[in-house]
Amino acid sequence: MRKRAVFLDRDGTIARDVHYCRRVEDFEILPTVPRAIRLLNEYGFEVVVITNQSGVARGYFTEETLVRIHQHMMQQLAEWGARVDAVYYCPHHPGDGCDCGKPRPGLLLKAAEELGIDLRRSVMVGDGERDIKAGKAAGCRTALIAAGSIVGGEITDPPDYVASSMLEVARWVVGAASQASP
Repeated sequence: MRKRAVFLDRDGTIARDVHYCRRVEDFEILPTVPRAIRLLNEYGFEVVVITNQSGVARGYFTEETLVRIHQHMMQQLAEWGARVDAVYYCPHHPGDGCDCGKPRPGLLLKAAEELGIDLRRSVMVGDGERDIKAGKAAGCRTALIAAGSIVGGEITDPPDYVASSMLEVARWVVGAASQASP
């Protein structure tokens, strides 16, 4: 049986949204995220980060710096007993027309193929419409963390669930999975 996963946007979902986070020291995990990810780990979900990082194409930081930021993120989470199973990122400029940048589902499809994930049993979590669109295009359920971060305040393609924190989303995911089990 293929695995179920929770795909997480990085900026605004896992970490404070810093305009083009280009230094390890600028990366700050949001307060409820370690507990939320640990809960998902305990219930057997793969946790996969799916993030657009056009700052690479724009020359704001290198892929090596991005890898260091992600290593730092994983180390911080590990200190709380939480684990991210994989990180997938799009380094391209939004105008490049790549298939991997959200709202396109390329990174989710790639992760599903490489990690053996059942997208229909998985959830894409993010703080913006492009996260929701990518999740829906891949066939996932979707959850929006709407802690006042939605530009314009309206989403044209509503998510399956709206929450104010990552921990609230994790509880919803676990609860829905428990109800679906025999």
